[in-house]
Amino acid sequence: MLSPMLRILSGLALLLFIASLPARADESPQPEPQVVIKTSEGDITLRLFPDKSPVTVANFLAYVDAGHYNGTIFHRVISGFMIQGGGFLPDLTEKPAGDPIINESRNRLHNIRGAVTMARTSDPDSAAAQFFINQRTNLQLDWSPGKEGYTVFGEVIDGMSVVDYISSAPVHTVAGHEDVPTEPILILSVEREPLP
Repeated sequence: MLSPMLRILSGLALLLFIASLPARADESPQPEPQVVIKTSEGDITLRLFPDKSPVTVANFLAYVDAGHYNGTIFHRVISGFMIQGGGFLPDLTEKPAGDPIINESRNRLHNIRGAVTMARTSDPDSAAAQFFINQRTNLQLDWSPGKEGYTVFGEVIDGMSVVDYISSAPVHTVAGHEDVPTEPILILSVEREPLP
């Protein structure tokens, strides 16, 4: 019979051995896709978080792969807050979007500077294609008990200077749309970067 101390030590050795084994392929974290938003003002590179916002990332990438964002504009720009795009053409014709998705704002990601977030109406589960990039930290947009938030699904990893520049654009109101840049800020294309 092993003494209690030897049983504990052998148990710890077994746990250390198991912990040192490589993870199975189906347990490895999902790769974090990257996309480049090419705009008329410069490029913005995003890293997406499929492990935290799987439905939202899959939805966004489906629009990317379909070319939905190409030729749209950043139609709502508020300095010191955010830039929003992905839903309107330069003449402010709204592009048709697919079905709305569920709100994933309880994912513990925060609307900090550079966070990429889904735009929606007052209905938490109304996000479809439009997104925004936080130009500053906006924690009031996060989920909190009793209040659904806005789903963060990625972050800017290159090009925040472009976001800052876009956010400083002069704006006006057009046909009921507020905070529209006076000169269209084009989203020329949004494309995936090859995974390493």
